[in-house]
Amino acid sequence: MPSKLDPLSVPYRVGVSLSRFGWLLVVGTVSAGTQRLPLLVGLFGVVLLATLAYQVAYVRRFSYELTADTFDVYSGVFSRRSREIPYHRIQNVDVTRNVVQRALGIAELAIETAGGGETEATLQYLDVDTADELRAALSRRKRGETEDGATEQTAREREALFSITTRELLLLGVVGLDLRLLSFVAVTLPVVLPSVSEATPLFDLFRVAPFLLAGLAVLALAASMVQAVVSYYGFELHREGDELGYRRGLAKEYSGTIPLDKVQSVVLTENMLARRLGYASVAIETAGYSPSGDSAGSQSAVPLAERDHAYALAQEVEAFGDPTFDRPPKRARTRYAVRYALAVLVVTGVATAAVRLVEFTSPVPTATLLAGLVLVPVAAHLRWANLGYAVEEDHFVARAGFWSRRTQVVPFYRTQTIAEQATIFQRRRDLASVVVDTAGTHGWSAPSAPDIDARRASDLRETLEARLQAALRARRDTVESAVQRIDSDTSGEVDSDTPDGRGGHDHGDERPPE
Repeated sequence: MPSKLDPLSVPYRVGVSLSRFGWLLVVGTVSAGTQRLPLLVGLFGVVLLATLAYQVAYVRRFSYELTADTFDVYSGVFSRRSREIPYHRIQNVDVTRNVVQRALGIAELAIETAGGGETEATLQYLDVDTADELRAALSRRKRGETEDGATEQTAREREALFSITTRELLLLGVVGLDLRLLSFVAVTLPVVLPSVSEATPLFDLFRVAPFLLAGLAVLALAASMVQAVVSYYGFELHREGDELGYRRGLAKEYSGTIPLDKVQSVVLTENMLARRLGYASVAIETAGYSPSGDSAGSQSAVPLAERDHAYALAQEVEAFGDPTFDRPPKRARTRYAVRYALAVLVVTGVATAAVRLVEFTSPVPTATLLAGLVLVPVAAHLRWANLGYAVEEDHFVARAGFWSRRTQVVPFYRTQTIAEQATIFQRRRDLASVVVDTAGTHGWSAPSAPDIDARRASDLRETLEARLQAALRARRDTVESAVQRIDSDTSGEVDSDTPDGRGGHDHGDERPPE
């Protein structure tokens, strides 16, 4: 029998709907004065009744049902919609609650399917216990488990993997500070402030510039720490069989599961400050949309942990080793230097043109801006030094980035395409790139071996293609062996029920349901 949403969904949904245009009443009162206040209140009352009627109809006509093979959702007030979501297509099931929802005891449940660009189904809103029970039931159906004894089995298999400490939570706010923004402010302040001081000669803004920069840094740090606490307060990660479960959040609480069989890649991220402190974060990329508020297809498995601990947790998800990275040849470093030098010249030209166009006066000459060319070799070397790739038995590992270094681990059987490509500038230096794309990567984030020797690129592509085919054959053999074992067990059970040791009919062509 189909189930319904919680009755408290009605007042909450009405409140959310009215909050979106309730400010019109305030604006109308201020602009029209108190003389038209009764009219505005009357209009607001009509809108309230109409919204209440619609939300009551929406909640009454919304229902969901767990069937043998699908999760069915029925919705719609004026236009009815029926959705059947196969259990094996479900990617993630997330439960979220903000402060008001926690006070009312309700929660929102979102279902994401493989390859979806948005959440496939959202149940707004369920009783908290009902939401947790439904999420557990969907997880069991995905794994093909029966209801009998599933709760006890899940409790036995639950293994705590990570719980963030107060120190790590505060450090997350520190390392989460975008140093590039502060660098930009530090560079632009000496250019802008002198012209501002001409308009306000009573203040020597040059003297207060360092204090202004320090104040901005403190405010940015405070905002980063508040965001970290709000987003990842109480973060915990555990494992239940072949799924990872997580819970996090202060103002809005997120909880959900990450099926390990849907993992496309594992990403370890270390920005410059985190590397200095010996910390890293771990994210899991899955195909499709992430309803938990992260980037598309990405789930934060570990927001921040000591580097060795982060690597150990990443290896819980994908059993990769300690990779030894190969770097691009040194002539790639020259290519980066030329690119950065051209960028400095373009920025200098644009800045000079802007100064002359608006008659902007600055004591900082163009030569000072060109001094950025001195940093070009350093930037080129740092980019080159942080690039690398490794080919393991079952995984391709790619590393890139200086400000924020990303180490991406891709199992070969999850690879979608392997592309070898070379731009006209790469061909001039006999370089090429090999890109390994998965269903969880999105364009620029695809792991790759960039700017390697062109002949090495061809060999690498052939090696990766061979590893991909071997991984697919191994998985196919494993699945076929499992099916044959199930067939054998099923056949034995049928034979034992007949006096002559044979089944009542031929079961040779039968297969268990997928």
